[in-house]
Amino acid sequence: MSAPNPNPNAMASNQPPLVSDSIRIGVSSCLLGEPVRFDSGHKRDRFVDDTLREYFTLVPVCPEVAIGLGTPREPIRLEGDPEAPRAVGTKNPDLDVTGALAAFGREQAEALGDISGYILKSKSPSCGMERVKVYSAKGGPPNKKGVGIYARELMRQKPLLPMEEEGRLNDPVLRENFIERVYCYRRWQELIADGVTAEKLVEFHTRHKLILMAHGKQHLTALGRLVADAGKRPIRELADEYGALFMHALSYRATRRRHTDVLFHLMGYLKRTLDSGDKAELVELIHQYRQGLLPLIVPVTLLRHHFRRHPEPYVDKQLYLTWQPAGLSLWNNI
Repeated sequence: MSAPNPNPNAMASNQPPLVSDSIRIGVSSCLLGEPVRFDSGHKRDRFVDDTLREYFTLVPVCPEVAIGLGTPREPIRLEGDPEAPRAVGTKNPDLDVTGALAAFGREQAEALGDISGYILKSKSPSCGMERVKVYSAKGGPPNKKGVGIYARELMRQKPLLPMEEEGRLNDPVLRENFIERVYCYRRWQELIADGVTAEKLVEFHTRHKLILMAHGKQHLTALGRLVADAGKRPIRELADEYGALFMHALSYRATRRRHTDVLFHLMGYLKRTLDSGDKAELVELIHQYRQGLLPLIVPVTLLRHHFRRHPEPYVDKQLYLTWQPAGLSLWNNI
């Protein structure tokens, strides 16, 4: 049996956004409480549906419904080679929707061109980013190294787009990393849309220096070398190379050690303005953070306080201390 005909009314690009915010994130519809799963149920995620909708425009997408599979429906699963599996019916293997799901992934990569992130349903044969079960026609335990057909195509078409599964967002470090990448990618999209120039690229890099330092000094150095070529190479070619390396750098987790380096770097701009007592207090808090005794928000809050009292032009340009909305509390648990 071939895949059902696509249902145009189910295409995510035809759905209105859930809130009127400028940053749009694609989300598997079931995570927002929509009854689109094979059993007409959902997998509503409270953090995504309750918290993130206050800060982002959430764009619901269910690829299985979009390609014409109804609710309720026969479940599908991945079968065959884990590197190139087929998405087929669990009861009727002649129901093969592999091509339809891949085609929809390509369509959505174009239709959702301005989204700045994507949250996918874990372990799904269509949306799972990793560890999806792949069954063998010969039987036996499934291989757990599969990737959902839709997710695979979406990642192939949009390699810079920040993507994450809802389950991994329960980890405070991964949550912070994903949302930071969303905001950074949005600023990159705006730079490209406005028309990148050598001067704008240098300014963009300057504003993100301390953020990049928290993800690894080697990435900051490599990106700095690229920026040094601004004005010497075709700007679009240089921007493409910079954007790819920029988003790659942010995919590395910011560790306590790296954040500690950034905090002491920032403190260096206060060495002439703080008295000995204020310096000792700040050093102690940074060390307690490094040792895991305090969350990052504690030394960051004190640094913000000192820079309000003693403004520093270079620090004012940096996004490190101010990039995230306070209500997300991302640095309260890392």
